[in-house]
Amino acid sequence: MTKSVGIGLIGAGFMGRCHANAFRSVAGLFDVPVAPELISLADVTDEAARDSAKALGFAEGTGDWRRLIDDPRIGIVAITAPNSLHEEMAIAAIEAGKTVYCEKPLSVTTQSARRMTEAASAADVVTMVGFNFLRNPMIKLAREIIASGEIGDVTGFRGIHAENYMADPEVPHSFRTDPAGGGALADIGSHIISMARYLLGPIAEVMAAQATVVPTRPASRGDTRRVPVTVDDRTVMLCRFERGIIGSIEANWTATGRKMQLDFEVTGSKGAIAFTQERMNELLLMKPTARGRDGFARIEAGPEHEPYGRFCPAPGHHLGFNDLKVIEVAELLDAHAGKVKASPDFQEALEVQKVVEAAAMSAASRAYVAVDAI
Repeated sequence: MTKSVGIGLIGAGFMGRCHANAFRSVAGLFDVPVAPELISLADVTDEAARDSAKALGFAEGTGDWRRLIDDPRIGIVAITAPNSLHEEMAIAAIEAGKTVYCEKPLSVTTQSARRMTEAASAADVVTMVGFNFLRNPMIKLAREIIASGEIGDVTGFRGIHAENYMADPEVPHSFRTDPAGGGALADIGSHIISMARYLLGPIAEVMAAQATVVPTRPASRGDTRRVPVTVDDRTVMLCRFERGIIGSIEANWTATGRKMQLDFEVTGSKGAIAFTQERMNELLLMKPTARGRDGFARIEAGPEHEPYGRFCPAPGHHLGFNDLKVIEVAELLDAHAGKVKASPDFQEALEVQKVVEAAAMSAASRAYVAVDAI
């Protein structure tokens, strides 16, 4: 009989619901070493927590996240609270000896992320950060194609994460626009940075430009007062990877018309690959053929691209966003049980945060900034 592990979830917003769905679903799809038992959910008040716990399948709710962390029945703490709260919550969970599963970005500054990483290392606990787009079988395939040399020596990278959810100037201030760690690059750009590192390795230095497209926003929803915006709505940067190639990365949450443009192209001396999250079950592969017939061929996700087959035995039926979270939780449970090393962990998320901070420093100084100097 499979053992169980108690789950404590902090936060019941969009990502909190995604986590809850994944914890509920994973044991029915994967051969997990431990089965999640949804023990407790923490929210801003006891009443909100009880309502969310009932809706999301947790046994109980609490308005005190510290009480959740102190609960001896809980072995894994999942953090989906606003970014500025991650450090205090994660370090408390680390000190309690829990496995910590934190949403991205890890924290609001490199200094904070480093403290979290050092605490986890000192306590020797399992950590994982929710860069769930990396769980797509097509991204795994892209990495394998690059590593195998199928497209030859890599010559360049172009990546972008663009959405339009902040394009409306009437969207009010929130944690996303908080000067302490907010902005498009930290919020969504961290995804394309993590993907670039996953595919091609560390980024050595960056040269960035940042712009605030919407200069003022309502102080809060329904408020007539407008408050200046001081974070980036758009960041564009040149990157030099440690492997020697150069590339470009853009983050933009005011990209009118774009819903989920998490895209990249990797060019090589013998071919190229291209991907867009808006067609997340496809990978485009280009290899030279007869003159007049060269171009990208489409590879469609199917059971041969593990773990697609866990969800469906037929190709072309497509995985979705929440399925990636289920894959991520399956890997979390394996790491919690000691079967695999957790990835991306706090150390990897710290490296992503360093790139974010290097870009901000570069934009301010209008000069290249070495990532390792952060």
